Amino acid sequence: MIAHKLLVAHVHDGVINEYAKMANVPIRKAFDVFYRSLLYTEVCNGISDMHCRSDGYLAEELMLEQKRNSVGKI
Repeated sequence: MIAHKLLVAHVHDGVINEYAKMANVPIRKAFDVFYRSLLYTEVCNGISDMHCRSDGYLAEELMLEQKRNSVGKI
């Protein structure tokens, strides 16, 4: 199911702000990380109803995704 665009835009804002706080990164960096993530695709496409999850949950998922991606980049 494709998520409603207005709902998705609200999710983007919340997740980006929450991730910036959790990762202690500037908001600009948080935007970049989110829009390049697999999580972004999942939220936009309504996969597993990710757009229905809380901002905190999604920010944690984004942090986990970043950790998984950085493991192979040593």
